[in-house]
Amino acid sequence: MCHVLRGDGISYHEYISELTYLLFLKIAAENDTEKLIPDGYRWDDIVNFTGGDLLTHYRDVLTFLGGHAEDDRVRKIYAFPTTVFSHSENLRAVIDGIDKLDWRSISTDMMGDIYEGLIAKNSQDARSGAGQYFTPRALIDSIVRLVQPKSGELIQDPAAGSGGFLVSANNFVLEQTKPNARKQQAPRFEGMEIEKGTYRICLMNAFLHGLDLRLIMGDALTDDSAELTAPDVILANPPFGARAGGARRQRSDIPFPTANKQLAFLQHIYLALKPGGRAAVVLPDNVLFEDGVGRKVRQDILDKCNLHTIVRLPTGIFYAQGVMTNVLFFSRGEKTRGNTEETWIYDMRAGMPSFSKKQPLAPSHFTEFEACFGPDPLGTSTRKDLGAQGRFRRFTRKQIAARDDNLDIAWLHTDQENPDTAAEPEELAARISQLLRVAIEQVDLLNDELFPDGSEV
Repeated sequence: MCHVLRGDGISYHEYISELTYLLFLKIAAENDTEKLIPDGYRWDDIVNFTGGDLLTHYRDVLTFLGGHAEDDRVRKIYAFPTTVFSHSENLRAVIDGIDKLDWRSISTDMMGDIYEGLIAKNSQDARSGAGQYFTPRALIDSIVRLVQPKSGELIQDPAAGSGGFLVSANNFVLEQTKPNARKQQAPRFEGMEIEKGTYRICLMNAFLHGLDLRLIMGDALTDDSAELTAPDVILANPPFGARAGGARRQRSDIPFPTANKQLAFLQHIYLALKPGGRAAVVLPDNVLFEDGVGRKVRQDILDKCNLHTIVRLPTGIFYAQGVMTNVLFFSRGEKTRGNTEETWIYDMRAGMPSFSKKQPLAPSHFTEFEACFGPDPLGTSTRKDLGAQGRFRRFTRKQIAARDDNLDIAWLHTDQENPDTAAEPEELAARISQLLRVAIEQVDLLNDELFPDGSEV
């Protein structure tokens, strides 16, 4: 069915959003929750439609459910509906294809896996542009295993995307918790997503995985953030991009205003945590070395939080060209200053293959890092500095300060005799690309300060 629609110029991202409309109706018919859907707008009403224009009827169904369904969950999934079908024949082919599936052989868990598989496939579709944001499952699961979310905690993603972190966290909690304890103290999940189509996909992903999720459509870098609750755990991969906030004004309580989305999101995340709360955030290299506001943000997080671990991720994890990333693990300190005494850095980049669609990241690639990290989610396990030839090193707060708080620390090189020329071409290209983006962001920020009314020179 994907190929049918791709032949009509429809991308995977559009297809998954469309599939969400249809799957929800079909699943409601299969699991006896059809009472959520008003009469005349259910799955059989679409399958058995014999009128002349199926596409128009389908559009009417979507519009009605988004505006008039009594159930709030149904209205959210069908809010702002836009069908990408342009021919009734293609719509009929997809409807009939879904209807002919042997639904008795597909468990709820399997359906969730199938849906996630489509989301992963979407990340490889160049036309969708989603690969820049899609976090590989192996990376998500490794982060969740280290942060160890627990029953009773509020687990949050302020840039939820398709909900990968939240679904993985829910799976982890269910595996670690006895059935009786789950009922007494179930984990709570909260997220925020700005893009309407992705918001809908996240709702459906949560629905298929049985996730109790409070998902807010909004932008955490604006005053929408007031709707979020102070969490125990934050897991996030904030969107990459130059400008933050768009036409909407950035919230005024961020200490260091910036047009850099990643720096703004990082501030939101460490300020939002409860004292003692923990977080893991995927961020690009420039967050570690950028001067000006970047250095102020690093100094602030090193003061307010215990930034105990950084892992330098290998190239090719994200399909967008020139994206080099890291994961920052930290916890909000109980005191106001001086919470970071040392930061451990694991280099998973040097001497590693450049991952791609043909050579994807696998869980086994994280085995050594997880062993070095240790069993304590707060990073206080006994650790060993592996030295200049090893991947895991310890850096004191004093050593970091001597580097002007630059956390972009690399010590392993492919060519030990000439480390300055040892970087792979794609890494050099990525660094140049990041430096250019930083320069553009600074120009944009300066323009915003000089011309707050939106005019430009």
